[in-house]
Amino acid sequence: MDRITLTDTLDLSRLVYGMWRLGDDADTSVDHIRNKISACLDQGITTMDQADIYGGYEAEEIMGHALTPELRNQIEIVTKCDIVAPVGRYADAKVKYYDTSRAHIMASVDHSLRLMKIDHIDLLLIHRPDPLMDHHETGAALDDIVASGKVRAVGVSNFRPYDWELLQSGMTTKLVTNQIEISLLHHAPFTNGDIAFHQKNGQPLMAWSPLGGGALFDTKLSSLHSALQTIATAHNTDTAAVAVAWLLAHPARILPVLGTNNLDRIARIGDAANIQIDRETWFDLYTHALGHEVA
Repeated sequence: MDRITLTDTLDLSRLVYGMWRLGDDADTSVDHIRNKISACLDQGITTMDQADIYGGYEAEEIMGHALTPELRNQIEIVTKCDIVAPVGRYADAKVKYYDTSRAHIMASVDHSLRLMKIDHIDLLLIHRPDPLMDHHETGAALDDIVASGKVRAVGVSNFRPYDWELLQSGMTTKLVTNQIEISLLHHAPFTNGDIAFHQKNGQPLMAWSPLGGGALFDTKLSSLHSALQTIATAHNTDTAAVAVAWLLAHPARILPVLGTNNLDRIARIGDAANIQIDRETWFDLYTHALGHEVA
């Protein structure tokens, strides 16, 4: 499994296991969670993607129950903060909102460390752009949590280039990644400047929902589905692996984040790394996704 370097002391596996559905599984036992992590490690997938809000603020704790010192030392943990939703520990909130205040960031980090039973987070992301963000306050808070050793590196999620630049202007620590939605069905970032901005600056992107939330498997998308299936058959794999390989082929060094609770599917996440998508094939799939040829 290839690895992507974010800082001098932190690199991530090219494919990332997303844990947003961890609490949705009928089986959230310690053994089952450990089996999921082990299935990832068997393929060289060492990076686990969390967020405080996942599972109604319970997914981090579910993971924490399963972590042993040995497992912890084999993985990188990504988590996120700033979404406050009226569930779990924020059940009394009147409305869903974003909070990038220093107090909230510090409290969220401490919650995550406690729930996952770890002494540091490898990568912390601000989950959503906050219209009320004071970039000086937020930036200083992120600088301080890195300096404290509680977090090794910081980044963002769902930020546009101008959001990124605003926050970065209030920091001394470098933001290292932006996790945004990218897939064959959500391909706007390839042309709206999002990917170009980070590619220009050498910042690897993380891609959430790289399979379009499962919509890629909808046979109503007959043209795209057939094109994916043809390639999958040729490589003795499935259409999901081909769709992920399409992202891996891009020079921006995209890290797809894949989440499933099915152990058999987890065991096949790494198949995507074995598929080479050439330029003509990449554009063929892109054309099917667009529904028309490029200009």
